[in-house]
Parts: sequence; C-alpha cells; structure tokens
Amino acid sequence: MGERVLTLRELNRATLARQLLLEPKRLSPTAVIERLVGVQAQWPPAPHLGIWTRTTSFRREALERELASATVVKATVIRQTLHLVTRRDYGIFRAAMSETNFPWESSQAKHLAPSVRAFAATDPVTMADGLAHLEREHGLTGVDARRAWRAARVRAHLVHHPETALWRARPAGRFVALQEPEMHDPTEARAEILRRYLAAFGPSSRRDMVAWTMMHVPEISRALERLEPLRRFRDEHGRELLDMPRAPLPDPDIPAPVRFLPKWDNVLLAFADRTRVLPEQYRKRVIRMNGDVAQTFLVDGFVAGIWRVESGRVVLEPFAALSRSARRELEDEAGRLEAFFVD
Repeated sequence: MGERVLTLRELNRATLARQLLLEPKRLSPTAVIERLVGVQAQWPPAPHLGIWTRTTSFRREALERELASATVVKATVIRQTLHLVTRRDYGIFRAAMSETNFPWESSQAKHLAPSVRAFAATDPVTMADGLAHLEREHGLTGVDARRAWRAARVRAHLVHHPETALWRARPAGRFVALQEPEMHDPTEARAEILRRYLAAFGPSSRRDMVAWTMMHVPEISRALERLEPLRRFRDEHGRELLDMPRAPLPDPDIPAPVRFLPKWDNVLLAFADRTRVLPEQYRKRVIRMNGDVAQTFLVDGFVAGIWRVESGRVVLEPFAALSRSARRELEDEAGRLEAFFVD
C-alpha cells in the first residue's frame, strides 16, 4: 500500500493547528517561543504580535520580563537571522549549526572570538566599539572588519541587548556577552531541533528542512536517522513528507478563524513550498525582492491580504474580494489588534 497523500487543505490545517493559529492557547511567551522553535525578530514588534495572535491574554510586559532576565535572548541563529529563542534552546541551536560552514564557524571567527568576548565581558558594546577594538588589537579595518565583527561576535556568544527587542525598542544596537552555553553533540542537537520543527511545522519535506535551517542535506539526513521511525506521507505533487508519530492532522474542513500575522512570521518562512499557507499568486506581493516580508492576514487559513497601521487604525488591503462574513470577522479582529497597539 502506498503512502497516504495529504491534500493542500490537510497540510494547511495541520500547520495552523501546530502553529497555534487554529485555536489560540493560554501559554507563556517562553512556552510559545519554544513551541515555535524560535520567533523571527528583525522587526522588534514582530515577536510581540506573533505571540499575541497565537495566545489568549498576552501582555507585552510578560515577554519583556523574560528578555530582561535573559530567559529569552535575541540572537543570530536559524537561517543566520535574528530570532528570539530561549536561553536553553540557544545552546541547542548553536550546537546544531556547528558543522555547517556558517561565518561564525570560520577559522578567523574562532581566532577572534576570545578577544571579542573578553572585550565585552563587563559592559554592553556597540558595533562601533567592536570595530574600533578589531582595528586597535588586530589591525582590521573597513569591510574586512565589519565581516569579522559579525562572525566573531556570534562565535563569542554576544547577543543583542534586551532593549533592542522591546515593543518600543531603542534603535542603536548594543550587544551583551551571554554565559557560554552547555555543550551538545551536534547530530543530537540537530535531531532535537528537527524533531521540534516537525512538531511545529510538519508534515514537511527535506527541502523544507533545508529552507528552514540553511543546513546541508547530509547533516539533516544524519539527524533524521536518529528520529526514526517517522511517519511518511506524500503531497499532491508526489513529494515525500516526514512527520512525527501521533502529531495532529485535523479535519481539513475544520473552520479556521482570521488571523493577523506580523512581518517575517515563522509560518511564511519555514518551507521551501509555502503554498500550504501562502498562495503562489500572492507570494511576490508578500515576500519582496529585498527580503522584506509583509504583515499579512489569513482568511480560511490562507494569506488573503496585507495590513498596516495608520493613525492607530488597522488598514486592510485584501488581494481579492472578501465575503461579507470574512470582512466582518476581519474587522472584529482588527479592533482587537488596535487595542493591543495602544494597550
């Protein structure tokens, strides 16, 4: 008997359920961040909005307390981009990525990291401080210094100061030295990260995992071997999809409430094939050539338009005509979002 074929709507509902977009839960910010295996954080309000849309009774102060205590940190991790991750997960991410040729694994980064870490040991530092240090101590200037700083800073476990992740973040970036994380076996760390990726985003293909991690296929394959036995499906194009045993697969006809997503939301970036949430005809309107990812809203589980805030009001830009009931539901949810902005 062949593997079960999952329809697009089945994949959509599975993803929504695992992403807390089908039914919000009463969870702490830390619990949500761990469940989502990190939250994209280039735009400081994005994690706040992403947690708000997935939970009940979320308050920004709860996340900011976790940031202040370093329970949650803002760091360069998956896809070499800024995420909020828990301190525990930070060490697992770094071990999982340690066998890929990311910039912070270069010989130069390894050479410079002790010096950079010692420089930042007592007080927060800025990029300008770091560049001056590299010129003074190592003779590096210009583009070479900027590249070396970025790689050595990550290698040295300098993370972004909590103030850069606040709802009203300070624009000038500062960095603080994080206690060196616990050591993990790289393959075991990748297996743990991929287990949780499948729990949060599956069923998924190996290409999806490469897109999400930016790791090499052999590294991913070795880690997946540690997770066997995995469930196997096919999508409507015949591609193999992997999943964790007993992970939820809701009825494809279950209603999906409207949801507002922030810029760079995880659910739009975790797949090579994003059509399970983002229809292909809208992809270029949402994911721009410069890498920007717009604020979107979901109707019946799929991206149906973008939104922005003007003078305290949420402005909707649907990509196609909406039914009267969908428009009414969107306006109700927009009212909740406006209240969150001024809370």
